[in-house]
Amino acid sequence: MAEIVATPLDAVAGIADGATVMIGGFGDAGQPVALIDALIDSGASGLVVVNNNAGSGEHGLARLIAAGRVRRIICSFPRQTDSWHFDEKYRAGEIELELVPQGNLAERIRAAGAGIGAFYTPTGFGTLLAEGKETREIDGRHYVLEYPLRADFALIRADVADERGNLRYRKTARNFGPIMAPAATTTVVEVSRIVPVGGLDPENVVTPGIYVDRIVAVGPAGGAPARSAGERRTRGERP
Repeated sequence: MAEIVATPLDAVAGIADGATVMIGGFGDAGQPVALIDALIDSGASGLVVVNNNAGSGEHGLARLIAAGRVRRIICSFPRQTDSWHFDEKYRAGEIELELVPQGNLAERIRAAGAGIGAFYTPTGFGTLLAEGKETREIDGRHYVLEYPLRADFALIRADVADERGNLRYRKTARNFGPIMAPAATTTVVEVSRIVPVGGLDPENVVTPGIYVDRIVAVGPAGGAPARSAGERRTRGERP
C-alpha cells in the first residue's frame, strides 16, 4: 500500500546525490512542480534526470537545472525558446545530454516497467544516434537495438489518488506518468487530492497502486490549495 506523506519534502526523502530520477511531464503539462521544488530544497545533486524536455522558463525542471543539481539529462526535446538554463549549462560543459527520439524514450521507459530486456526499433538507424549500437536487418528493414531506461525514483503528477495509491490523471497531463511509475524503484506522486478507497471508479484508474510508493496532496496544478466539496458548491462549481 502506498504511503501518504504530509509534505513534498517528506515525499522526496531518500533521493541521494547521483540518483537517477524520472520526472513526468510534457513541457508544463503534468510536471510535478511541487516535488521538483522539494527536491531542490532537499539538496540532492549530481542527478541524472529522465524527462521529455530539458525545462522551460524559471520553474520546475528548469529551476532544478539552474540550481546546478543535474549532472546529466536524458530527453527527446532539449531546446525551445525558453530553455535558457539548459542551454547555458550545456554550452558551459556543466551538464551532459543524451538525446533520445521521443518514441524511443517512451518505449525504453515502458520496457523497463514491463521487464523487457531490449528491443529493436528503426528509429535512429543510419544517424549519429545509432553510433556504437547493435543493428540488425529484419525482413529487409534496418533496426537499432535499444535498452530499457530504469530509475531510482520517479516523480510524477496525477489528478486524484485513492488511499491505496491508485491514480487517475487529467487529460494530457497523463503523458509519461503511467510508464514511468513501473520503471522506478520508488515512485512518488503529487496529486490534487486523495480520496478514500472506492472513491475512484475502477474503470478510470490508469496507474494501479501497486506501482506507487508515496503520495502527497498539493492541491490543483499551480499550487492553489484544494477546496472542499462544500466550498465548491458555495461557489457554484461542480464537485
